[in-house]
Formats: sequence, C-alpha cells, structure tokens
Amino acid sequence: MKITGLIPAAGLGTRLSPLPCSKELVPIGFGPHPEHGEQHPKVVSQYLLDHMQQAGAKKVFFILRKGKWDIPNYFGDGSQYGLNLAYLMMQNPNGTPFSLNQAYEFVQDSVVLFGFPDILVSGETLYTSLLHKLDQTQADVVLGLFQVKRPHTWDMVETSPDGEVQQLVIKSAATTLPYGWAIACWRPAFTHFMQNHLQMLQQQMLETGTEGEVSVGAVIQAAIDNGLKVQSVCFPDSFCLDTGTPEDLREAIKLLT
Repeated sequence: MKITGLIPAAGLGTRLSPLPCSKELVPIGFGPHPEHGEQHPKVVSQYLLDHMQQAGAKKVFFILRKGKWDIPNYFGDGSQYGLNLAYLMMQNPNGTPFSLNQAYEFVQDSVVLFGFPDILVSGETLYTSLLHKLDQTQADVVLGLFQVKRPHTWDMVETSPDGEVQQLVIKSAATTLPYGWAIACWRPAFTHFMQNHLQMLQQQMLETGTEGEVSVGAVIQAAIDNGLKVQSVCFPDSFCLDTGTPEDLREAIKLLT
C-alpha cells in the first residue's frame, strides 16, 4: 500500500499566543537545508516531515485553518524535502479527527502516518518501527508511546505485555500509567471507521443541538470498543515534548539549539 502522511495544522496556538507565525513554524534548532546550507534554522514541524520521509512517505497532507497561509508559503510543494506536500482546509471545528477526515478521499486506500506538528519526538526509525509492528501483528492501528512529564495533559495508554492497547486514559489527573502516545500509523480500516464514527457523532450533535470537541484518542478508543485491533511500540529512551506549551518549548530550545 501507499504510505501517506497526515498532519493537522488547524490549531490556534493559544497557549503560546501571541506569536509572529503559526506555531508549526517556530524555529527550534538547526539542520541541513538543500538550498541554504548545513546550519539553517529548522522549524518544529520539519522534524515530523523528516520522520515521515524516512519511513517511506512520498506524499503528506497538511490540514490548515483559514489564515495559516504561512505554512504553505514556507514549505511550498515539498520538493526540497523529497516530499509531495498538499494542503487541505479544515471545515468542521469540532476537533482534530474532523480535520483529518478532510483528507478521507485522498488517503482512504493508504497506510497513514500521523503526527502532531508541534510535538517533538526523538529517534531515527520511529515510524519504521510502527510500520513493522503494523505488518507483524496485522493490527489496524499502531501507536508510538513515550514517557511524558505531565501525564494529566496527555492520552495515556494501558497495554498488555505484548503491546496490544487495551485502553486510552484521556487527560486524567488520577492516572498512574507511565506512557502516552504521540505518533501513530493505521490501515484503511481505521480511516473508514473514523469517517463513519464522525458522521454518527455529527448526526448526534445535530439532533441534540450540542457541540463538543472530539480528540483523536477518543476515536481510537471507540475503534477498540468496536473490535479494531490497536497495537503499540514503546520508545523508552526517546524524548517527547509538546512545543505548543511554553514549558516544553523552552526545554526543546535548550536541547536542540
């Protein structure tokens, strides 16, 4: 199957506001640039693109919010990074899964590599390890797990000894689980499930006249509850920082600059 990257970039970045650019373009560290030399400022979302490209992705979709035109202006068509980049517009504001579903027609037959553009993770073969587990276990979804400093702000993951995901504990102050998920890959079965699940949720919102924000973790938990197989790969020696928060942004700059 084709391997396609999917990156939600529709957030407002309120935790870092005000910023002079989209939070996905905050420079953190330096790296080689094909047009500007070896030590060029590297924006945070480029680290995610590098991970996806190294795992075999040829095409990556960014899903944008209106006004975040600095992202396509910066990355362009992606050719300088060895990728084909495309940009889609967010239509439904009720959470990241609805943004991801904008790409349904383009990724429904692909293995998807998913990551958050402001979450910085270390490692050389992260997505390759996830793809290997996807193939080895014939799972529908594989999550990449990392130790995090503030578990109450993450989706923490309970697994069996062989790595099968049993439950996601979403942003709970009471959790004692040590690992949260930050990256993922999935097969078309989950892409189709997510679309159907979101259609059901949207219908419920219309019928009840209510709105609420849905998280990717909540959709993955719903997939588990409906019989889809979710596996995991743990990266205990890698760091994981949410640079959309001031605390982790400061730490990332110290680590990589």
